[in-house]
Amino acid sequence: MRTVLILVLAAFGAFTLYAMWHVGYLGIWQAGMANVGAWQVLLDLVVMSCITLGFLWRDAQRTGRSFWPFALITLAAGSFGPLLYLLLAPRGAPVARHATA
Repeated sequence: MRTVLILVLAAFGAFTLYAMWHVGYLGIWQAGMANVGAWQVLLDLVVMSCITLGFLWRDAQRTGRSFWPFALITLAAGSFGPLLYLLLAPRGAPVARHATA
């Protein structure tokens, strides 16, 4: 799992740097607001980021890890926050299992 996270982070990080080189940080946001279809994709990503932050919050409380650095990264840079949260989990840490009601 760690190898996959490293590969995804490296590939997505390289592509993000490439995109930012061409359009800049604000250009990425402007493209996400260019038309109604782009708005739909942007809002879908915002919704998924909020759901992911909820899972990170619960897992961080359960495992005693710090939530806020990863939340700030998520708010500023999207999936880099959750990717780093998973990648930096202590080795051998149990997989989060939440009881269902």
